[in-house]
Amino acid sequence: MARVKKALNAKKKHKKVLKSAKGFYGLKSKVFKAANTAVMRALRSAYIGRKNKKREFRTLWIARISAAARINGISYSKLMNGLKVSGIEINRKMLSEMAIYDPSGFSQLVDTAKKQLKI
Repeated sequence: MARVKKALNAKKKHKKVLKSAKGFYGLKSKVFKAANTAVMRALRSAYIGRKNKKREFRTLWIARISAAARINGISYSKLMNGLKVSGIEINRKMLSEMAIYDPSGFSQLVDTAKKQLKI
């Protein structure tokens, strides 16, 4: 069986990892072994962060909708129930944008929800 030399592939792998670790503190940016663990951890954290970002935005939208709904005299849960019963399908992101930039349109939606729930 032929002998396989790994020098070129190893060098490519090391360069790739060290390039990713650029800007890390201390030996984590200079030594492959330290850089490799740091890069793997950073990639894992980035993956988790992309999932958490979605949760945090949904929480923010709900807080904004709730505050605007309270100003219009209705709770968040009753507003969402009223919109669902009246057949208005609008997502929380758009509702929060309406609450900030179009308060009159948001109050019309609140009135529709109130009529549907007979409040």
